[in-house]
Formats: sequence, C-alpha cells, structure tokens
Amino acid sequence: MHATRLPFAALVLAMLPAVLDQTILATALPTVARDLGRLQDVSWVVSAYVVAATAATPLWGKLGDRHGRKRLLEIALAWFVLGSALCGLAGDITQLILLRALQGVAAGGLMTLAMASVGDLVAPRERGRYQGYIAAAFSAATVAGPLAGGLLVEHAGWRWVFYVNLPLGAAALVALGAALPAAPAGTGSRLDAAGAALLAGATTAFMLFCLDPGVPLAAAAAVLAAAFVARERRAADPIVPLDMLAAPAVGIASLALFLATASLFSVTVFVPVFLQVATGATPTEAGLLLVPMMLGTTVATVLSGREIARSGRYKRYPLAGLGLMTAALLGLAAASGSGSRALTDVCLLVFGSGFGLVTQVLVVAVQNSVERTRLGTATAATGFFRALGGAAGAAVLGAVFAAHDGDVAGGVRIVFLCAAPLAALALLVVAWLPEYRLKTKIV
Repeated sequence: MHATRLPFAALVLAMLPAVLDQTILATALPTVARDLGRLQDVSWVVSAYVVAATAATPLWGKLGDRHGRKRLLEIALAWFVLGSALCGLAGDITQLILLRALQGVAAGGLMTLAMASVGDLVAPRERGRYQGYIAAAFSAATVAGPLAGGLLVEHAGWRWVFYVNLPLGAAALVALGAALPAAPAGTGSRLDAAGAALLAGATTAFMLFCLDPGVPLAAAAAVLAAAFVARERRAADPIVPLDMLAAPAVGIASLALFLATASLFSVTVFVPVFLQVATGATPTEAGLLLVPMMLGTTVATVLSGREIARSGRYKRYPLAGLGLMTAALLGLAAASGSGSRALTDVCLLVFGSGFGLVTQVLVVAVQNSVERTRLGTATAATGFFRALGGAAGAAVLGAVFAAHDGDVAGGVRIVFLCAAPLAALALLVVAWLPEYRLKTKIV
C-alpha cells in the first residue's frame, strides 16, 4: 500500500484541475456574460465543454490501452493546461466557446485515463478503498470551487478561473512524471479512425439534441449510431468492442450508471431551485445546503470501499444505494410540497449516501471483469454512459419542469416523482449484476 501512495496522489492531483474547473467557472459565468456576450450565449461555455468531453472519452480510453496510460495522461493534462491558458485569453464569446470545446476534449482524457490508471496501481479488491479517497478529494473540491471562483472573480478577474489551472496542471505534470510508473502498452491493428469519428458524431448529435431537441439532431444521432454499430461489428480493433458491452458486468453496470446519473440531475439542479423559490434561501445558502449530499457520498464511498476490501463482496452496495436514492427522491417530492428544509437536508444526506454506494462500486465491478489490456476502454465506457445519462436526465427532467412553468414548487415535485422511478429501474437492473470474485492481484 505504501508503494502506491505517491503515484496515487499524483493521479488525484492530475484529476483535480478538471474537477475544480466546473465548480469554479459556475461562479464566474455572469461576469463572463457581462464582458463577452449575452447570458443566453454563456450557457454554451459549459455545454461545449461537456459535449466535447463526452464525445472524446471512448477514444482516450482506447488510446490508453494501446499506447500506455501514463504517456496519454501526460498529453491530456498538457492539452488541458494549454486550453485553460487560451480560454483565459479569449477575446469574445465565440472564441471562448470553441476553446472550451478544445479544453473539454482534454478533460475527457484526464478523468478516464486517471481512473483507469488506478487499476494499474491497485488490485480490484483494494480498489474501492482508493475510490473512496478520490470521492473525498472531489467532494472537497466541489465545496471549495464556488468559494475560490468567487474570490478570483472579485479580486483578480474572471480570466483567472482559467489561469489557476496553470500552476495546478504544472504541479500535476511534475508529479506524474516523477511518481507514476509506466503501464504496459498494448498492441493492436490500425486504429479504427472511422469508428472513432462515427462515435464522436453520434455522441455530439445526441448531446446537442438533449440541449436543444429537434428532429434533425435526433435523426442524425440515430443514423450515426447505427453506422457506428455496423462499423464496430467488422472492425479489427474497434474503439468500443461490442462483445465487451455485451458482457453482463459491463453492460449492466453501464445501464445502471446511465439511469442513476439521470436521476442525480434532478437533485443537483432542482434542489437549489426549490430551496431558493420555496424556502427563501439565497443562492449561496442553496449551494451550501447541498453539502449534506456530498458528505453522504464521501462517507458512503469510503466505508463501502473498506468493506469491499475486507469481504470481497460488492453487489450488495449498489443495491442498497439505489434503494436509498429511490426513497430519498420520494422524500424530496414530499419536502417540495411542505417546504421543509429539515426534511430536505435529511433526504439529501440519504440520497448522497446512496449515490456513494453506487457509482464507484460499479466502476470497480467493471474493471474487475475485464483483462488489463481492456481496462481503459472499459473504464471509458462507464464514464461515457454516465455522461449520456446526465444529458438525458437534463433533457427529460428539464422538459418536465418546463411543462409546469408558473408553479415552480409543483414542477420540482413532479421532477422528483419522475426521477424516483429512474433510480428504481436502476435497482432492478443491478439485481442482474453478476458478482465475480474480486481479484487480489493486478493482472
């Protein structure tokens, strides 16, 4: 365990800029809108980043398996730092949106390659423990990000929400080079560039459809997805091997993550809306009231990781977690009707605890089920379906809320009542998850 501490710390440091980027930027968006464009346009500063990161994730995972994750992680981190510097120099909103897309491509690689690299350091049975440490670091960053963003915007200017990534990224690059051992590179035939392009096109069309629904985008996503599947069936070395997705552990976990993340959207977006409108909370208070959820997620991830390392059993945790998420969403629906902050706090703690028992545990289950040469591809698949679930949740639940315009509390209540069956369906899906013996060695 001691031999893994420094390289593991280097991986967490490498992920930190991408995690902080989103929470810091949220505070600066109104100022960016005032300086560079309209508030309506600024939403694309976030959307371009998310779409690009999702579309690029599977390719980064595949490249990491083929060429070694350390090398690709260093490239992704350097790319992210360069993108951050260019975003800080943007002269108008169009430039900033395009540069955010460039930065998002790198962010997709940072998260995927770092999570897969944990699998190069730690055996599956111990991996849950380390995922807990990552969750704790992310929760701290989530809480600190808005505060740091506010201070930077107020005292240095909005461009520093991007420039702050430069020293963080430089430190992470030094740490990776010094501490992270090189993972063995795989071999394979020529890269399936056509498959990568089709997947990126289908993903982009789907994500854009979720942001702005329309028949042309839906048709484009469907046609490109069909073409991608046809291509992968005959590719010598596919970007996303269909046989891997058909494997029970990978397919079931990916579907469950899609559904669980879709339900998460209802909490992260609509709880602050409810708290501000129905209970009179300020925006800052509404953000701080999400802290119980993050604390629940962190504690549940850490404790479940330790228990998994002790017992070697993992299926019970996502089952329990999805049950807690379902109950919490029903409780939030009740709280939105009563306006009770106390009930909301309890439900958020329960929801966060449930979510902490789901996500990282399913990632461990997926990584445990594949050989090391497919570790990056499998990890990327979980991240990919989580992102798609978030986009789908945004589209569906956002439409549900919009249909109740004028009755905010009632709209939020219906959103929670629609999200609860998503978590319940994920629970039914996980019931079919096979529980393989967790490996005690890195193979």
